[in-house]
Amino acid sequence: MGRQYGYCTSESGTIRPVRRSYYDPSSAPGKGVVWEWENDNGTWTPYDMEVGITIQHAYEKQHPWIDLTSIGFCYIIDFSNMGQINRQTQRKRRVRRRLDMVYPLVTGTLPKSQSWPASPGVASTPPAPACTCPQCLLVMSIKAAVSAGSNGGLGAAASQQQLQTQQPQPPPRKAVSLSGSSRLPTPASVLKPQDGTATMRSSLKTLASQVSRRQAASTPALTTANSPASPPGANGKVTRASLNTLNRTNLQRLAIAQSRVLIASGVPTVPVKNLNGSSPVNPALAGITGILMSAAGLPVCLTRPPKLVLHPPPVSKSEIKPIPGISNTCRKTTKKQTKKGKTPEEVLKKYLQKVRHPPDEDCTICMERLSAPSGYKGPQPVIKPDLVGKLSKCGHMYHLHCLVAMYNNGNKDGSLQCPTCKTIYGVKTGTQPPGKMEYHLIPHSLPGHLDCKTIRIIYNIPPGMQGPEHPNPGKSFTARGFPRHCYLPESEKGRKVLKLLLVAWDRRLIFAIGTSSTTGESDTVIWNEIHHKTEFGSNLTGHGYPDPNYLDNVLTELAAQGITEESVAQEKD
Repeated sequence: MGRQYGYCTSESGTIRPVRRSYYDPSSAPGKGVVWEWENDNGTWTPYDMEVGITIQHAYEKQHPWIDLTSIGFCYIIDFSNMGQINRQTQRKRRVRRRLDMVYPLVTGTLPKSQSWPASPGVASTPPAPACTCPQCLLVMSIKAAVSAGSNGGLGAAASQQQLQTQQPQPPPRKAVSLSGSSRLPTPASVLKPQDGTATMRSSLKTLASQVSRRQAASTPALTTANSPASPPGANGKVTRASLNTLNRTNLQRLAIAQSRVLIASGVPTVPVKNLNGSSPVNPALAGITGILMSAAGLPVCLTRPPKLVLHPPPVSKSEIKPIPGISNTCRKTTKKQTKKGKTPEEVLKKYLQKVRHPPDEDCTICMERLSAPSGYKGPQPVIKPDLVGKLSKCGHMYHLHCLVAMYNNGNKDGSLQCPTCKTIYGVKTGTQPPGKMEYHLIPHSLPGHLDCKTIRIIYNIPPGMQGPEHPNPGKSFTARGFPRHCYLPESEKGRKVLKLLLVAWDRRLIFAIGTSSTTGESDTVIWNEIHHKTEFGSNLTGHGYPDPNYLDNVLTELAAQGITEESVAQEKD
């Protein structure tokens, strides 16, 4: 069976549980099949493993499509044209299936689930390692050293000594000198390959005894500082703080020296790029992440991650300024104002021309021939089922019966959108719940826009009850992650985007209520196909700067919602 390793740790030295996931050889990872979707930058993003397995299963069963709602995603995968369709917005993206490396096979029976530590209450003494390879010994010894830190760091030597006694000792070898903490031990090239384990064991034993001696030598001095002759109180606190600092320092020295032993022992490791991306360094010197990745034998090249910067430095109220050329600094939306006195037939009459002799083509709504009556089987409008209309701008033709049914199933706001080419007739509005939009200028620059300040937008939508225009009227909805902070450069094009976003906010098009594609939660507030930049000082998530195409892309997305510079002029009128 194929297997996948998962790990979670940090450069602070915190060790967290790891686990292995097993997949059937007939599944997507077992065959090396990867399913990917095309993102807004034109690059391909792989689906999560479980989603890819579900898609591949349907593909192999020769299903024409698969609905991913059952696993928490509001998408349909259409295998006929290899596309992903958003069930709520009808937006389409391309998908593809490609072959990658097959996951490594495990022979024999499926092993039991393994993870460590088993629970927070387990004693700090590590279990016997699954094998005696230098990587496993190193990982387990560092785990023991970190666990011993809570007991004053004095148990490191005992933990190391226990590791030595768990396996038969080989003939003694020459140990690597660790007397100079700034000097690397003997290069691996002068050691025989089979000597790696013995060398590391001997070196770890020497190292643990050194740490214990240093600890013991430092403890009396600290103890006398808090002797009965000294008054208790502040000195006692300083002494405990100093002792904790000393413990941490010794543990860090232990981990670094153990890493150097790993290098000298000739253990095959994976190169890891250092911070400036130049010459590779050993994973043992790249922190605990590098050690664990090397221990797992994963063929990956790690890079120390840059810092994720979601928000700018703190800004005082006096530094927040209004945006030149844009009035006010806040907008609110209320519940939808229903338009009375216009029936669906009256709305469609403004945008349609009757067709007396329909062509022999399909109506793309009901998929019946235009020359035949409409195939719509729902509530019957008062219009005759055989009448055909032609949209005035784009020229696409449909049964009037089908267009009325489509309008009644939509927002019923007096607008119409061609289901074929998405041309908008009238003023399109959305179903965004009530909330507040704030916008102002802050004295910081975005990466890639260092010549101007930054426009900060703050959206705030509280949870509430769904209205008649929402998916589940009368049911409560959640609003996760609010207030949401978004950023634009205070350039000419950035101010233009903000003006159009204000129109989109007034038309209730920025947010909607639906199923989150991130968490799978239903009846929650979600973005509505107008992308925002929520990351301030970096672009690790793809939602930050620099991104030279973002402003042009968001203008295109706004135009798809019927919002252009003409819309700004109409709003002023």
